[in-house]
Amino acid sequence: MVTTTATTNSQFGGSAASGAASTKVATQAPTDANHDMFTKLLVAQIQNQDPLSPQDPTQYVNQLSQLSQTEALQNLSQTTTASATVLQSLQTLAMGGQVGSDVTVATNTVRLDGNKLTGTVQLNGISGGTNLILTGTYGQQHTVNLGPGSGPQSFTIDPDALGLAPGSYTIQAKPSDGSSPTVEIAARLNSVRVNGSKVVLQVANIGEVDPSSITGFNGKTGS
Repeated sequence: MVTTTATTNSQFGGSAASGAASTKVATQAPTDANHDMFTKLLVAQIQNQDPLSPQDPTQYVNQLSQLSQTEALQNLSQTTTASATVLQSLQTLAMGGQVGSDVTVATNTVRLDGNKLTGTVQLNGISGGTNLILTGTYGQQHTVNLGPGSGPQSFTIDPDALGLAPGSYTIQAKPSDGSSPTVEIAARLNSVRVNGSKVVLQVANIGEVDPSSITGFNGKTGS
Protein backbone atom coordinates (compact mmCIF):
# COMPACT_ATOMS: atom_id res chain seq x y z
CA MET A 1 0.00 0.00 0.00
CA VAL A 2 2.78 2.41 0.88
CA THR A 3 4.56 1.69 -2.41
CA THR A 4 1.40 2.51 -4.36
CA THR A 5 1.01 5.80 -2.50
CA ALA A 6 4.61 6.75 -3.15
CA THR A 7 4.08 6.15 -6.87
CA THR A 8 0.98 8.34 -6.79
CA ASN A 9 2.88 11.06 -5.01
CA SER A 10 5.73 10.85 -7.52
CA GLN A 11 3.30 11.24 -10.35
CA PHE A 12 1.71 14.16 -8.55
CA GLY A 13 5.08 15.79 -8.01
CA GLY A 14 5.87 15.52 -11.70
CA SER A 15 2.46 16.85 -12.60
CA ALA A 16 2.82 19.74 -10.17
CA ALA A 17 6.21 20.72 -11.62
CA SER A 18 4.82 20.54 -15.14
CA GLY A 19 1.77 22.56 -14.10
CA ALA A 20 3.94 25.25 -12.50
CA ALA A 21 6.07 25.51 -15.66
CA SER A 22 2.97 25.75 -17.84
CA THR A 23 1.57 28.49 -15.62
CA LYS A 24 4.82 30.45 -15.87
CA VAL A 25 4.87 30.22 -19.67
CA ALA A 26 1.19 31.14 -19.95
CA THR A 27 1.51 34.23 -17.75
CA GLN A 28 4.86 35.36 -19.15
CA ALA A 29 3.47 35.90 -22.66
CA PRO A 30 0.66 38.30 -21.60
CA THR A 31 3.14 40.19 -19.42
CA ASP A 32 5.57 40.71 -22.31
CA ALA A 33 2.70 41.70 -24.63
CA ASN A 34 1.43 44.27 -22.12
CA HIS A 35 4.93 45.71 -21.75
CA ASP A 36 5.35 46.06 -25.54
CA MET A 37 1.92 47.64 -25.91
CA PHE A 38 2.63 50.12 -23.13
CA THR A 39 5.97 51.08 -24.73
CA LYS A 40 4.32 51.66 -28.13
CA LEU A 41 1.55 53.76 -26.60
CA LEU A 42 4.08 55.83 -24.64
CA VAL A 43 6.19 56.48 -27.75
CA ALA A 44 3.08 57.43 -29.75
CA GLN A 45 1.97 59.74 -26.96
CA ILE A 46 5.36 61.53 -26.97
CA GLN A 47 5.46 61.80 -30.76
CA ASN A 48 1.96 63.22 -31.01
CA GLN A 49 2.03 65.69 -28.14
CA ASP A 50 1.44 69.38 -28.83
CA PRO A 51 4.89 71.00 -29.35
CA LEU A 52 3.50 74.30 -28.06
CA SER A 53 2.16 72.67 -24.91
CA PRO A 54 4.31 69.60 -24.19
CA GLN A 55 3.17 67.15 -21.56
CA ASP A 56 4.72 67.27 -18.12
CA PRO A 57 7.62 64.73 -18.05
CA THR A 58 6.59 63.64 -14.55
CA GLN A 59 3.47 62.11 -16.06
CA TYR A 60 5.62 59.78 -18.15
CA VAL A 61 7.60 58.85 -15.05
CA ASN A 62 4.36 58.10 -13.21
CA GLN A 63 3.16 55.90 -16.04
CA LEU A 64 6.43 53.97 -16.05
CA SER A 65 6.16 53.59 -12.28
CA GLN A 66 2.63 52.22 -12.61
CA LEU A 67 3.82 49.70 -15.20
CA SER A 68 6.61 48.55 -12.87
CA GLN A 69 4.14 48.14 -10.01
CA THR A 70 1.79 46.11 -12.19
CA GLU A 71 4.60 43.81 -13.32
CA ALA A 72 5.75 43.39 -9.70
CA LEU A 73 2.23 42.36 -8.66
CA GLN A 74 2.02 39.88 -11.54
CA ASN A 75 5.37 38.37 -10.56
CA LEU A 76 4.24 38.14 -6.93
CA SER A 77 1.06 36.36 -8.01
CA GLN A 78 3.09 33.85 -10.06
CA THR A 79 5.43 33.22 -7.12
CA THR A 80 2.51 32.71 -4.74
CA THR A 81 0.87 30.21 -7.11
CA ALA A 82 4.11 28.27 -7.51
CA SER A 83 4.66 28.24 -3.73
CA ALA A 84 1.13 26.92 -3.15
CA THR A 85 1.77 24.10 -5.63
CA VAL A 86 5.02 23.14 -3.89
CA LEU A 87 3.35 23.20 -0.46
CA GLN A 88 0.56 20.95 -1.73
CA SER A 89 3.14 18.50 -3.08
CA LEU A 90 4.94 18.43 0.27
CA GLN A 91 1.66 17.92 2.10
CA THR A 92 0.77 14.98 -0.14
CA LEU A 93 4.19 13.38 0.39
CA ALA A 94 3.98 13.85 4.16
CA MET A 95 0.47 12.41 4.36
CA GLY A 96 1.42 9.54 2.05
CA GLY A 97 4.13 8.53 4.52
CA GLN A 98 1.44 8.14 7.19
CA VAL A 99 -0.65 5.61 5.26
CA GLY A 100 -1.29 2.64 7.54
CA SER A 101 -1.13 4.79 10.69
CA ASP A 102 -3.83 4.92 13.33
CA VAL A 103 -5.28 8.44 13.38
CA THR A 104 -7.95 10.35 15.25
CA VAL A 105 -10.43 12.28 13.13
CA ALA A 106 -12.91 14.97 14.09
CA THR A 107 -16.10 13.88 12.35
CA ASN A 108 -19.87 13.87 12.52
CA THR A 109 -20.33 10.71 10.44
CA VAL A 110 -19.18 7.10 10.83
CA ARG A 111 -19.52 3.86 8.91
CA LEU A 112 -20.21 0.79 10.99
CA ASP A 113 -19.24 -2.63 9.67
CA GLY A 114 -19.84 -4.84 12.71
CA ASN A 115 -16.49 -4.14 14.37
CA LYS A 116 -16.07 -2.10 17.53
CA LEU A 117 -15.28 1.59 17.13
CA THR A 118 -13.50 3.75 19.69
CA GLY A 119 -13.38 7.49 20.06
CA THR A 120 -13.38 10.50 22.35
CA VAL A 121 -15.75 13.34 23.10
CA GLN A 122 -13.83 16.55 23.78
CA LEU A 123 -16.05 18.10 26.46
CA ASN A 124 -15.81 21.87 26.84
CA GLY A 125 -16.50 21.76 30.57
CA ILE A 126 -17.96 19.60 33.33
CA SER A 127 -20.96 17.57 32.23
CA GLY A 128 -23.40 15.85 34.56
CA GLY A 129 -24.10 13.37 31.80
CA THR A 130 -23.31 13.04 28.11
CA ASN A 131 -25.30 11.15 25.50
CA LEU A 132 -23.72 9.94 22.28
CA ILE A 133 -26.40 9.87 19.60
CA LEU A 134 -26.08 7.87 16.37
CA THR A 135 -28.67 8.51 13.68
CA GLY A 136 -29.16 6.03 10.84
CA THR A 137 -29.94 6.68 7.19
CA TYR A 138 -33.70 6.58 7.79
CA GLY A 139 -33.66 8.76 10.90
CA GLN A 140 -33.64 6.05 13.56
CA GLN A 141 -31.65 7.16 16.62
CA HIS A 142 -29.53 5.13 19.01
CA THR A 143 -28.30 6.67 22.25
CA VAL A 144 -25.21 5.66 24.22
CA ASN A 145 -25.04 7.12 27.74
CA LEU A 146 -21.46 8.08 28.57
CA GLY A 147 -22.21 9.31 32.07
CA PRO A 148 -20.74 12.39 33.78
CA GLY A 149 -17.27 13.67 33.00
CA SER A 150 -15.05 16.54 31.89
CA GLY A 151 -12.34 17.05 29.27
CA PRO A 152 -11.72 14.07 26.93
CA GLN A 153 -14.36 11.38 27.51
CA SER A 154 -13.61 8.04 25.85
CA PHE A 155 -16.23 5.70 24.44
CA THR A 156 -16.57 2.41 22.55
CA ILE A 157 -19.31 1.61 20.07
CA ASP A 158 -20.11 -2.11 19.85
CA PRO A 159 -22.57 -2.50 16.93
CA ASP A 160 -23.54 -6.04 17.92
CA ALA A 161 -24.28 -5.11 21.53
CA LEU A 162 -26.24 -2.03 20.47
CA GLY A 163 -28.07 -3.77 17.64
CA LEU A 164 -26.69 -1.40 15.01
CA ALA A 165 -26.83 -2.65 11.43
CA PRO A 166 -23.88 -1.97 9.10
CA GLY A 167 -24.14 1.39 7.35
CA SER A 168 -23.55 5.10 7.65
CA TYR A 169 -24.57 7.05 10.75
CA THR A 170 -24.31 10.64 11.88
CA ILE A 171 -22.76 10.95 15.32
CA GLN A 172 -23.02 13.78 17.84
CA ALA A 173 -22.49 14.29 21.55
CA LYS A 174 -25.02 16.06 23.76
CA PRO A 175 -23.68 16.92 27.23
CA SER A 176 -25.87 18.27 30.01
CA ASP A 177 -24.50 21.81 29.59
CA GLY A 178 -26.04 22.10 26.11
CA SER A 179 -22.73 22.58 24.29
CA SER A 180 -21.72 20.84 21.06
CA PRO A 181 -18.35 19.18 21.71
CA THR A 182 -16.18 17.65 19.02
CA VAL A 183 -16.41 13.90 18.47
CA GLU A 184 -13.15 12.22 17.47
CA ILE A 185 -12.98 8.70 16.05
CA ALA A 186 -9.87 6.48 16.11
CA ALA A 187 -9.37 4.73 12.75
CA ARG A 188 -6.81 3.65 10.16
CA LEU A 189 -5.52 5.96 7.41
CA ASN A 190 -5.92 3.81 4.31
CA SER A 191 -4.82 6.04 1.43
CA VAL A 192 -4.04 9.54 0.19
CA ARG A 193 -5.08 10.95 -3.15
CA VAL A 194 -5.25 14.26 -4.97
CA ASN A 195 -8.63 15.54 -6.12
CA GLY A 196 -8.02 18.53 -8.35
CA SER A 197 -6.28 21.04 -6.11
CA LYS A 198 -7.16 19.26 -2.86
CA VAL A 199 -5.53 16.46 -0.89
CA VAL A 200 -8.11 13.88 0.21
CA LEU A 201 -7.56 11.20 2.87
CA GLN A 202 -9.40 7.88 2.93
CA VAL A 203 -9.97 6.80 6.54
CA ALA A 204 -11.48 3.47 7.59
CA ASN A 205 -14.98 3.66 9.13
CA ILE A 206 -15.30 7.31 8.08
CA GLY A 207 -14.58 7.73 4.37
CA GLU A 208 -12.94 10.67 2.63
CA VAL A 209 -11.85 13.55 4.88
CA ASP A 210 -9.89 16.78 4.58
CA PRO A 211 -6.41 16.79 6.16
CA SER A 212 -7.59 19.51 8.57
CA SER A 213 -9.96 16.94 10.15
CA ILE A 214 -7.04 14.85 11.43
CA THR A 215 -6.44 15.65 15.11
CA GLY A 216 -3.66 13.14 15.79
CA PHE A 217 -1.33 10.51 14.36
CA ASN A 218 -0.92 7.56 16.70
CA GLY A 219 1.67 5.48 14.87
CA LYS A 220 1.45 2.26 12.90
CA THR A 221 0.37 -1.06 14.35
CA GLY A 222 0.37 -4.57 12.92
CA SER A 223 -2.21 -5.45 10.31
